[in-house]
Amino acid sequence: MQIDSVIPRDLAWQEQALCAQTGSEFFFPEPGSSVREAKRICRMCEMRATCLQYALTHDERFGVWGGLSEKERQSLRRETGDEGALPL
Repeated sequence: MQIDSVIPRDLAWQEQALCAQTGSEFFFPEPGSSVREAKRICRMCEMRATCLQYALTHDERFGVWGGLSEKERQSLRRETGDEGALPL
């Protein structure tokens, strides 16, 4: 029996993201571990801005999303005053 999964349109970008082709341990490291490798992968990813916007819109609190750590996203939210907007 074949089961086809249907990906919602707002998540279709994840199929193209480089993180989907690497291990999640880079993007969700143990506390105190480096996120340097995740950020390096994010810098090369064409989906980076979309990923970051998704994380801000959905209040993702853990892991590296769009090249930013939890603390960096929290700072960005405070700076912009808007949880779902990216500064242009």
